[in-house]
Amino acid sequence: MSKRIGSYPRVRVSGGGNGVVSQAGGVLLVETARRTGLADALSAALAPWRKPRAVHDPGKILLDVALAVAMGGDCLADVAMLRAEPSVFGPVASDPTVSRLVDTLATTGPRALAAIRRARAEVRERVWTLADDAAPDAGGEVIVDIDGVLVLAHSEKEHAAKTWKKSFGHHPLFAFVEHGAGGSGEPVAGLLRPGNAGSNTATDHIEAARLALAQLPRKYRRSRRTLIRTDSGGGTHKFLNWLTARGRWLSYSVGMTITDAIHAAVLLIPASAWTAAIEPDGEIRDGAWVAELSGDVLAGWPKGMRLIVRKERPHPGAQLRFTDADGMRLTCFATNTTGPPIAQLELRHRQRARAEDRIRAARDTGLRNLPLHDAAQNQVWLEIVQLALDLLAWMPMLALTGPARRWEPKRLQLRLFSAAAQLATTGRRRYLRLARHWPWTDVITSAFERLQALPDPG
Repeated sequence: MSKRIGSYPRVRVSGGGNGVVSQAGGVLLVETARRTGLADALSAALAPWRKPRAVHDPGKILLDVALAVAMGGDCLADVAMLRAEPSVFGPVASDPTVSRLVDTLATTGPRALAAIRRARAEVRERVWTLADDAAPDAGGEVIVDIDGVLVLAHSEKEHAAKTWKKSFGHHPLFAFVEHGAGGSGEPVAGLLRPGNAGSNTATDHIEAARLALAQLPRKYRRSRRTLIRTDSGGGTHKFLNWLTARGRWLSYSVGMTITDAIHAAVLLIPASAWTAAIEPDGEIRDGAWVAELSGDVLAGWPKGMRLIVRKERPHPGAQLRFTDADGMRLTCFATNTTGPPIAQLELRHRQRARAEDRIRAARDTGLRNLPLHDAAQNQVWLEIVQLALDLLAWMPMLALTGPARRWEPKRLQLRLFSAAAQLATTGRRRYLRLARHWPWTDVITSAFERLQALPDPG
């Protein structure tokens, strides 16, 4: 008889254990909320909605749900994972109490949303100051990407409708601050919209940009140092006029639809006017060229707008479109930035693709579906998702280094937050003792030490 190799060990399972904490790595998010002042800011912001003899603070209830979402939850009931570990997460409200708070905030209209957003903006400025060189504005510029997200619905939820992709659900519009190649990004706006909302609705883009600017430190709210990037959905007269309105002075890099006029102008560009596109490392991008358009195609658009077009050999198997020319895929964007070469401006606009990474991370952090029925309730859920994403951006920015700084939510949840620990009490102090053999124990302990070294928010 041959002996089997590589089989799993046989174990017996029973309940009744004690002294063990599940999801112990979530203490990093708790410490982030404490050291950045987010816990206190939310408590103060939602104080008007706390009933006189209420046991639980509305700010902590909302933060608890955000923590659960950051650790992998996708509905209000998932706050139970925190309730099971009071030694780490403190007293957690019951499911009915959480639901009542969400209903209360939903019925107040914009007042509660505005209070939550003010608290986030206040804390964001403090976090960027604490992060110093790791902050997204360390280079003197802030980049905000605006993009739509399709969220499927499998029941008749309010405002769910047929989407432009023939699916059924909602079409929220999000804005993210870009952290660059060395980091992730953080949400600064989340606008709930019906599933049939247009991709190029100027009013929605203006509202998303307005909400995003309100989240930035004051010096970036009306400054050329703030760059607004969108795909062709933002390429409308109304939105560009709003961006360049007197006194706003924002920079922009906005995708444009290839119209007949642009297509005709591209065909007239001489070969000598095309410049090779570049890669992030400065090397030439193979099979791609850029050129700037001028003349009649700019008529009627804001003063100072530049129109830059790129042609590129499509990848194998890609189908050409009517707007392509001579076997080349054409894309176009508008910007009001002057100075850098057009190849560098085109590279900057192409890096807007990182917004897709932010959307993927949001889907892994509560945006896979909208769990509630009413639109007002789901708008509160979007604020919870943004709080969770804020924590998942701020914690790595303040506490992680190296490749871990770029880990997305699913990897953070698997490697850090899911770690278990033994709870020990010595000299009236509580200690979480992580397993020595867990591969990322050193990452967790080092990150916690960095967080504790931050100054108290006072």
